[in-house]
Amino acid sequence: MKLITPEAKSHLAETLGADFRHDLKNDGVSENEINRLVNRSRNRIISAPLIVILCADASEMDIYPDTKRKKAEYIMAVQSVANAGMQLLLAIHAEGLGAVWTCSPLFAPDTVQNALDISKTWEPQAMFLIGYADELPKSKVMKEVQSLVKIL
Repeated sequence: MKLITPEAKSHLAETLGADFRHDLKNDGVSENEINRLVNRSRNRIISAPLIVILCADASEMDIYPDTKRKKAEYIMAVQSVANAGMQLLLAIHAEGLGAVWTCSPLFAPDTVQNALDISKTWEPQAMFLIGYADELPKSKVMKEVQSLVKIL
């Protein structure tokens, strides 16, 4: 585990913002919209009291000689990180805090590794912005369970 200092958080926000800006320009997004989106992202990162970056550690994976099992091992690692993320969100909620799960590390893993000086074997998978919620989200209408399940 590595603690993120305010300076490192700011550096992370700036470097991720630069990557985001580049991608949005390549997508043909207007300069005004790019500025709005990049500033929103930067402010969310900087204002978060706590940031957690979840990573898959490639050095901990089993090694297989064939492509099929290599792929399965990698998918299992990604699923494990996602499961840890879900558990983290439940723990955060249980403590009366709020969190946002962002996938920006998936789009810029090298940027996250370099900005935070983390091991190259740690593949960033998710970033959690954690703090007290300003407001509660609106409730969503949930689908009926029967529409999501097929009983065999």
